Amino acid sequence: MSEERVSRALSARAAVVARRLAALLDATCSAESGAPAAAGFLRDWAEAALADDPATSERDPLDVVVDRFGLGDAERDLLLLAGLPEEHEGLAGTFRRLNPRSEPRPTLGLAALVLGTAGGPALDRPGLRRLLAEGPAVRHGLLRVGHEPAFYERALAPAERLWDALHGHDAWPDGVGRVIVDEAPVGLDDWLALPAVELAVRALSADADRTLLLSAEDPVIAASRCAALCRAAGRTAVGAQVGATDRAAIDLVSLHAAARAGVPLLVLPPPEGDRATPGLDVTKLPGPVLVCAPPGAFRPVGLRPVLRVPLGPVRHEGQLRAWRDAIPDLAEQAGLLTARHPLDPSLIAEVAADARSLALLAEPVSEPREVSDVVRGRAGITLPPGVRLLTPSPEWDRLVLPEELSAQLHDAVSRLKHGSQVLDTWGFLDRARADRGVRLMFAGPPGTGKSLAAEVVANAIGTDLLVVDVSQVVSKWLGETEKNLAAVFDVAERTQAVLMLDEADALFAARTGISDSHDRYANLETSYLLQRMDRFEGLMVLATNLRQNIDAAFLRRLDFVVDFPLPSPEERLALWRIHLPEDLLARDVDLTSFAALYAVPGGWIRNAAVAAAFLAAPEGEPRPVRRSHLVRALAREYAKATKPFPGRPATTSKETAHERTR
Repeated sequence: MSEERVSRALSARAAVVARRLAALLDATCSAESGAPAAAGFLRDWAEAALADDPATSERDPLDVVVDRFGLGDAERDLLLLAGLPEEHEGLAGTFRRLNPRSEPRPTLGLAALVLGTAGGPALDRPGLRRLLAEGPAVRHGLLRVGHEPAFYERALAPAERLWDALHGHDAWPDGVGRVIVDEAPVGLDDWLALPAVELAVRALSADADRTLLLSAEDPVIAASRCAALCRAAGRTAVGAQVGATDRAAIDLVSLHAAARAGVPLLVLPPPEGDRATPGLDVTKLPGPVLVCAPPGAFRPVGLRPVLRVPLGPVRHEGQLRAWRDAIPDLAEQAGLLTARHPLDPSLIAEVAADARSLALLAEPVSEPREVSDVVRGRAGITLPPGVRLLTPSPEWDRLVLPEELSAQLHDAVSRLKHGSQVLDTWGFLDRARADRGVRLMFAGPPGTGKSLAAEVVANAIGTDLLVVDVSQVVSKWLGETEKNLAAVFDVAERTQAVLMLDEADALFAARTGISDSHDRYANLETSYLLQRMDRFEGLMVLATNLRQNIDAAFLRRLDFVVDFPLPSPEERLALWRIHLPEDLLARDVDLTSFAALYAVPGGWIRNAAVAAAFLAAPEGEPRPVRRSHLVRALAREYAKATKPFPGRPATTSKETAHERTR
């Protein structure tokens, strides 16, 4: 039924009650009271509304609400009477004159008289009192009763914005945060075929009282699953963000869902710290109810059945279909996009919306790297302290490592790029229970290239680098560490950035025996991190200066363990040449002698090269960086590390010849 026909049908049904009220005024009020004029207006308005009745046999929103909440004729007429002031300002004025408190609402006393008139449900006053004390219309919040001391002087009103919704309008109560459930994204067919999900679809199709729980860290993903369930069941979801104990808001969501012939969807907030999870009592809500809640945020109350719906990761084929549908111009590169950004279809749909918006302002997205830029922009999440999101640029030639270590890094990149072929096409995901993610450990002294290697790997994959200083993420407050880690993984999963946990030994040291509550929570933090690591489908780097402190049980979960040694003399020479271009070196500099004498990591070489350049800058010579500048810069690096400086390198024949010419 169209919105216009729905609205006309509701007005016509309210007009029947208006005519009964007009007849009541004619029969009980004197001419001096002005009642005849009020009755005449009621009758004229009612006749006009009835003449405009579409006279359809289709069910309208009022029928759905009456059936959903089990209202009898008396409660239906009470709802129509309560809505009459909303129909016309003249009706509101009529009720204001009839109300002892001059409110534009019918009183319960007037309702008792109207229900007892000819053509009504013939409900006596004790019956009315019983309905308004324990009947479903009040119990579910469809009718609001005022709080005046005298019972029959209390005003009667429909639930907030319910009358507009019964007119077929998309009205929504103030103060209840609505959740718009969009169309289900493409790519969820395999998920819908899971036996547990098919069971949920059958439960949603039935009208039995049942709660369907979808537990997810990301409410966007949970809402998209609800949309897919409802589409499969031929239903629609009407959702809002509510607190588990906000009884009034939960009732309003249920009412407005019924007025739209939909299923109520309750999105619960995450738990607050170490507070006990509040109970969610939806035992009195009729029919199925969808609940989306982060892990640990839902505790059912009462005997109402609960059916947990698994979200599960979407398989590769579903992600491929989602990317092809989302960005048709890059359909041929959907495999590459899936390998680079194995996102949930709901997040892919969000990325596509951003890409379409950009196409209206500039050129359409035509390269996978441009999609990566959109993914980064969509993330838009405030990072917790100790977390940096970088867009790296170093290439492989900037990394000076032994051949075997460099090969491991190339293998890690190849493993991520070819994951779809091995895991999905060749079946190793099921056959060998292999993981999609790639986990590496970079171990070695400071300055040996661990951070640079992570940047090179991220650039090779074509994504960002999310650097996490674990020492700042770990908190002394119970539950705060898990909250910080959850925020980190949420950003990494949305952007598919390479995730680098620096100083990882702060969390991956050998787990302690439980001697007090702090030991117990420390172990819980480590367990939480391991669970998120196992679910992470991107590339993850754990960096540590103290490999010996890492629990051996954690090392078994890693795909690569790369030990970064101090560079050899040949490698140090290559590093000096990378950081100091030949055309900047004075003739008295022999980098071979520096590489031979100073057994320092690459980080020191980079710092010394930069410092030497700044020492040379004020002198303004054509080849400004001299031997003395480099020696001074290196001496400072040794001093920072509180290590003895080996002294100046021996003068070579090249340097001696240069000194003679000066």
